[in-house]
Amino acid sequence: LCCECGQVHLLLDNHLYNFQDEVDDELICHICLQPLLQPMDTPCGHTYCFKCLENFMQEYNFCPMDRQKLSFQQCHKSSLLVRNLLDKLIVFCPFKAECQQTMQRCELEAHLQNRCPGFKKYKSELQRKKNPISKGKEDPPPKAETNTPKDPEVPSGGPSLVAESSAAAVVSLGTAEPGLVNPAFEETEEGESLIQKCNYFFLVAETTTIEIHREDPEEELGMRIVGGKDTPLGNIVVQEVLRDSVVAADGRIAPGDHILEVNGVNISSVTHCQAVSFLRHPGPVLHLMVLQEKGFSNKTSQQDSTSATNREVIHVTLVKRDRSEPLGIKLIRKTDEAGIFILDLLEGGLAAKNGKLSRNDRVLSINGQDLRQGTPEAAAQIIQTTESRVNFVILRQSGVQLSDAVEDSSTSNSSSSSSSNGGSPVHHRRRLDQNHYRRKSNYQKGYVSHEKTVAIKKEPKESLGITIGGGRDNKNKLPIYVTSVQPIGCLFRDGRIKRGDVLLSINGIDLTHLNYYEAVSALKSNAASHSVILKALEIVTLNSPEPSLDIKEQGFGWSPLWITWLGLPSYLHCCQDIVLSKGNLESWGFSIVGGFEESKGNQPFFIKTIVPGTPAFRDRKLKCGDEIVAVNGVPAIGMSNSELIPMLKEQRNKVTLTVVSWPGSLV
Repeated sequence: LCCECGQVHLLLDNHLYNFQDEVDDELICHICLQPLLQPMDTPCGHTYCFKCLENFMQEYNFCPMDRQKLSFQQCHKSSLLVRNLLDKLIVFCPFKAECQQTMQRCELEAHLQNRCPGFKKYKSELQRKKNPISKGKEDPPPKAETNTPKDPEVPSGGPSLVAESSAAAVVSLGTAEPGLVNPAFEETEEGESLIQKCNYFFLVAETTTIEIHREDPEEELGMRIVGGKDTPLGNIVVQEVLRDSVVAADGRIAPGDHILEVNGVNISSVTHCQAVSFLRHPGPVLHLMVLQEKGFSNKTSQQDSTSATNREVIHVTLVKRDRSEPLGIKLIRKTDEAGIFILDLLEGGLAAKNGKLSRNDRVLSINGQDLRQGTPEAAAQIIQTTESRVNFVILRQSGVQLSDAVEDSSTSNSSSSSSSNGGSPVHHRRRLDQNHYRRKSNYQKGYVSHEKTVAIKKEPKESLGITIGGGRDNKNKLPIYVTSVQPIGCLFRDGRIKRGDVLLSINGIDLTHLNYYEAVSALKSNAASHSVILKALEIVTLNSPEPSLDIKEQGFGWSPLWITWLGLPSYLHCCQDIVLSKGNLESWGFSIVGGFEESKGNQPFFIKTIVPGTPAFRDRKLKCGDEIVAVNGVPAIGMSNSELIPMLKEQRNKVTLTVVSWPGSLV
């Protein structure tokens, strides 16, 4: 429940209220059709909720009522008189069973926090669920007297780490104390670096199973996804949820969620195209398991665990070359079971090279410290304070089939750990005063692009017979691309222009900087000629195409997969600057993957996660899957992960990120 209005709603949506009387139509937002919240006036004389208008303007550039051209910057707060009238509307307390009070809307939050017996009861029940058994202070962990701990327990899961867990908290520890550097936080075991300056805070995420129902089994879910094991992102991540879609109506999936399973099939280690195929599969019911970021917390809860059979205890010793060397292990805890489990092993890391630890192993002890009731932060402290030998006792459920995710060289992205105090040397680089930051365009192994020139003789009245999408006025500022080739035009007869081709020019007229309507006009005017010369860029896959990706072809609504945009040369990129500001004790709130590695060469930096409640989340311009090409004007090309992280951490209160944003694949 929202602590401000006491009702259930999406984090980015408006608060909900139960009004005592019917509200005058003049005080209603004509986007959400609810009484106005944080009212904003447009120059054309209409008033909308701040959040409603902001969300609308991300998609469109006109007023919803009269469709006059409009930008969000032209709008301003409504007068104090209007805001006061709205704040004084009488509402009921949402906890009707325990509280029948009415009050002004502006007084509801204070009522809930300080006076409402219903909300107090709700918080007590919530706290009791989080801590079902109060154990008081824990005794200090005993030293192990034997090599095998007594009464070992094992998770009762199946092949997937979270198969039987409704919620698993992924915890990373950050601290400014010397000797407690946690590589799983500063530089996580997937090469994922969290830009964070908090003291002793944890990044918490939970897995949950979501059941999506569709009246029409063929209907799109209505979300865009990025990632896949054939990209530096590794996991499949939700980039955007479309308005009025099946997923939006359900309300439980949000941008930044990681999709782990689809109808019982583990997609955490499949290619982007395979994931799209799974998610586009028609059916009335879809079962999704997702990992959702919950933000930072400074506490963890303890729950009892259940015992299981079919287990074996294994002893593993890893030898560090020095105290600061990371082991390359990502640890998690499950909220329905006590203890610590191995989520992943960093490719090329010490643990992966040793080969004796596996995903889903439960850690019973480290260096004799009993961790059967332990937490990932306790394990991290033991590992970081160990000079050389790290002795693990782990519990493994026999018969568990492990995912082959870590066997694929493109699954995870390892890099050197960044310094905990931000003091790692940063090589000063020349700032580029240009709109495009060049990088090798075909770093994506499965895709190559090549330019082609198509010259056609035609009748003056014969149409080209293509439909197009994109345009620099699009919110992603895409180049013009072909969405369909109709069987009635000269290009279909010629056969060389294909759906998905990026159009560069027609009869010498450059199309790469035009908006959609300018491009349509240029194509129509030149189609009247006896001859047409088209230059286009074709992006092709080196592997066999996924046969199921064209099943849900939507005609004019077709758009390329996210992964194909990554093969575009840099001169077709349209960069935008995103300025983030934060307080001294805040995290920037995003994680990145990518960067230079000796084994893989130069890879772009991608935004992998955006943490709720942080500056990156509040700004709402940065998206998962965005490529960072520069920081404060300094190009990121050629940098390693351990170079870029200290550079970001040095920025105290403000940073300018230059990014390229491609739309995720629609499923």
